[in-house]
Amino acid sequence: MLDVRRIRENPEELVQALKSRNANISLDEFLAQDVERRTLLAEVEALKNERNTESKEVGRIKREGGDAGEIMQKMRLVGEKIAELDGKIAEIDAAMNNFLLNVPNIPSDKTPIGKDETENVEQRKIGTPRDFTFEPKAHWDIGTSLNILDFDTAAKISGARFTVYRGLGARLERAVINFYLNEHCKNGYDEIYPPYLVTRETMTGTGQLPKFEEDAYKVDNNTFLIPTAEVPVTNLYRDMILDGATLPIRHCAYSTCFRAEAGSAGRDTRGLIRQHQFNKVELVKIAKPEESYEELEHMTKSAEHVLQMLGLPYRVVALCTGDIGFSAAKTYDIEVWMPSYNRYVEISSCSNCEDFQARRANIRFRRDTKSKPEFAHTLNGSGVAVGRTVAAILENYQNEDGTVTIPDALVPYMGTDIIK
Repeated sequence: MLDVRRIRENPEELVQALKSRNANISLDEFLAQDVERRTLLAEVEALKNERNTESKEVGRIKREGGDAGEIMQKMRLVGEKIAELDGKIAEIDAAMNNFLLNVPNIPSDKTPIGKDETENVEQRKIGTPRDFTFEPKAHWDIGTSLNILDFDTAAKISGARFTVYRGLGARLERAVINFYLNEHCKNGYDEIYPPYLVTRETMTGTGQLPKFEEDAYKVDNNTFLIPTAEVPVTNLYRDMILDGATLPIRHCAYSTCFRAEAGSAGRDTRGLIRQHQFNKVELVKIAKPEESYEELEHMTKSAEHVLQMLGLPYRVVALCTGDIGFSAAKTYDIEVWMPSYNRYVEISSCSNCEDFQARRANIRFRRDTKSKPEFAHTLNGSGVAVGRTVAAILENYQNEDGTVTIPDALVPYMGTDIIK
């Protein structure tokens, strides 16, 4: 959620910033509502002061045995007027809040300007894609031939975009989860295992609602399946004032994630890349504003670290203003090399949301006991997507005889160095 004062003081700057991310939003009505609201508040305050003054006068008259009926009648009318104005203010507050909940974050000045994903900026490449001496197969074909991924049975019991993992496929998924969690905990992240069901208020706090309700799996009007562990973990600190000495807070969390994938018809329909249900290890941070960009770099390196240990070629790109997510001010995508696609495919996004989520969820901190509360900065990133990791391992480590070699880092978790 944007700061109302920032909108009021720099409306044109914000309009241009929003245009850079393809959001053509007019602030005219919002600014008019803001003026009307402040005018009404001033009127209410004046009427309340009048009522307080007259109430003291009524008390004096009664103590002296006089008749205060006329003043009391006048004050009843003042009270009715105050109630009427309070009602108007509440209506304006609701309209302004609804507007703010649907406006995306302002891109950081560190975010490259661009219209869409074609203008993202590559930062670095790590590892070299393998030069196969045979025709490599797609992970869905590898998984099916090894009987470790069962897409047909999943479609029978759940529908499209679901997968049943079998045997060493299930063990590989579990091995990746445990490997990621162990590595992140070694590197200073505190592990959380969150609920998978959250409230509407929780989804609103991190920016999934109200704008993206069609992408969510709704259980009832107030309960949703989580699209990412970012949602419950960030909301651990909702409506809290944190001790600045405890920041940054760094969490890692495994969860199953659920996404309706609205609007993705025809995209990545085969395999593990775009599923309605998938596993992910998430990284979440709460930081001081002046430290948040250093923490974003640290978070991105954490996600890169586990991919390096798995020996998977990848690249890091800075998303441009036209491609960053709703809540993000700056985002790095990490993309893993997929031989079947003959290109890099997103496996992690690491974002600094600055104070955008903190304002929605009311997450604040004090620098010391005498300081006023300030909004914290929140960050989140995949550390990383598990199903896409399994897909990348199957494709990059496949052998000509149909077997798949297990990366050395996972052998202790798998109990074998090969799937055959």
